[in-house]
Amino acid sequence: MKKKFADSFNGLKTALKHKAVLVQCFLGAMAVIGGLIISLDYYEWLAYIICIFMVISTEIMNTAVERIGDYLNMHEDERIKTIKDLSSGAVLTASIGALAVCIFSLIRRL
Repeated sequence: MKKKFADSFNGLKTALKHKAVLVQCFLGAMAVIGGLIISLDYYEWLAYIICIFMVISTEIMNTAVERIGDYLNMHEDERIKTIKDLSSGAVLTASIGALAVCIFSLIRRL
């Protein structure tokens, strides 16, 4: 069990070396600061936290898929490109959902 956690933390350490993951972490931190500024309530904080971790998790998975694709085929391959595009689309979908939560939180205060 201890090794599994060690492997997981190693994965997080590795993920945090990738620019796209760092960008999502930065945006998540900005969302937290924004949430503090507009004084989110309990349920809004729950939604924000879920969204932040959902976006970061999908970005980590997207990074893993891209690395697997690059490992399997260093040349242009339409199949690998499609797989990478699908993975990137998952990040975009999660990000749009997170943005919707933020917008609804702000609209409520107007």
